[in-house]
Amino acid sequence: MRLQPLRYSFRLELTAEPQGLKPLFRTCSLSTAKAVPLTKLSLKQLETVTMKYCKFLSSSGTPRYANLEDRNGVLWAASLMEPPVEDLATQLAILNAPEPFTAAPLSSLKLLPPVTPSKIVCVGRNYKEHAAELGNEVPKEPLLFLKPPSSLLAPGGTVRMPALSKRIDYEGELAIVVGKRCSRLSPAEDTRSYIRGYTIVNDVTARDIQKSDGQWTRGKGWDTFCPAGPIVALTDPDEIDPLNGGPVTVTTRLNGQVKQHGSTADLIFPLDFLLRYISASITLEPGDLIPTGTPAGVGPVQPGDTVEVEVTGLGVLRNTFATE
Repeated sequence: MRLQPLRYSFRLELTAEPQGLKPLFRTCSLSTAKAVPLTKLSLKQLETVTMKYCKFLSSSGTPRYANLEDRNGVLWAASLMEPPVEDLATQLAILNAPEPFTAAPLSSLKLLPPVTPSKIVCVGRNYKEHAAELGNEVPKEPLLFLKPPSSLLAPGGTVRMPALSKRIDYEGELAIVVGKRCSRLSPAEDTRSYIRGYTIVNDVTARDIQKSDGQWTRGKGWDTFCPAGPIVALTDPDEIDPLNGGPVTVTTRLNGQVKQHGSTADLIFPLDFLLRYISASITLEPGDLIPTGTPAGVGPVQPGDTVEVEVTGLGVLRNTFATE
């Protein structure tokens, strides 16, 4: 008598919940000629849980989040995911406007900034060569400033160049996405548990206004002055782990020409130090964004220019510039 293969279906729940994200589930099926205890299954037999996600605008105009997966070297939005805890607006939108989803290449989606920060805490002059190129000394402590959340801009969006400024600069950066409430971290605490993942930021700057004002809020806080995206990547030793794994490179291109190329290995103040330093005075909430500094090579843009910021493991953030 020939035995028919048995088909097992089960659900896999993550035991380690990504910070600020609800547990992700996958339904998997296996065919086997004999019963196999679930505890004996190889990870290769299970569907891989995504370590990257994006936010996009659906065909009905409703914001959605999607898990990403690599399909032959191309990122695809493979399935919908629940919004992070801080994005209440999208949570409500989904409740009021449920709709079907079909997997699609990331490049075909109308992307939105993948973060919803209560604040954007930036770090100035965190690369020695960048400090020197602007005629500044290397800071003895992290030089912090804020960009308002209203400055966020989607990947592919257009940076509006205010008429009040005569020089607008690009500044490509790696940014930390905070995963849980973070306040007054002790030296003994592991900062990894407070990091959800990473994304790319272009810290667009009205350089003349930054210098004339003395403080940086207006020069760096204009609407559209913080392009962010295209994705968030959770910490993954095989993809991106600049805190405890290998450093990542930050490359900025202006109209296709490389202008910045730096490594997080050259940061004056490393990521764990920044989290402790910032949280000593500012409570960080889930979704808060920390651009970690820009390498040397910043420079001005002109109307019609395209700036691309590429970071290892995060893809390319591309935006154009135009006068208001």
